[in-house]
Amino acid sequence: MQVLFRTDGDTLTVFLSGDIDHHTSKEIREAIDGEMQRLMPKELILDFHNVHFMDSSGVGLVMGRYKTAQVYGCRVCVCEMPKNVEKIMTMSGLGKIITLKKEGTV
Repeated sequence: MQVLFRTDGDTLTVFLSGDIDHHTSKEIREAIDGEMQRLMPKELILDFHNVHFMDSSGVGLVMGRYKTAQVYGCRVCVCEMPKNVEKIMTMSGLGKIITLKKEGTV
């Protein structure tokens, strides 16, 4: 799993790649939370374009970042989800609280 960051004004974009599961989610969470605490963005974009596999740990990861973002008054958007990730995100109901953008719609 690789986590890359890009900032543009008040927006923090996180580019995720590889697998998101119980083995990798803690490291990802800590990396994102550290950047959010440092930058205090107004918008957090989680780009899943290069995520090959995700289980329920990925849903927990996104939900936790949503809760953290609320502390900063920050909006959360998940984008560029491959079909398998999109299915999990949709089934989880995350689209009711955060913006989910399908692959190719950024």
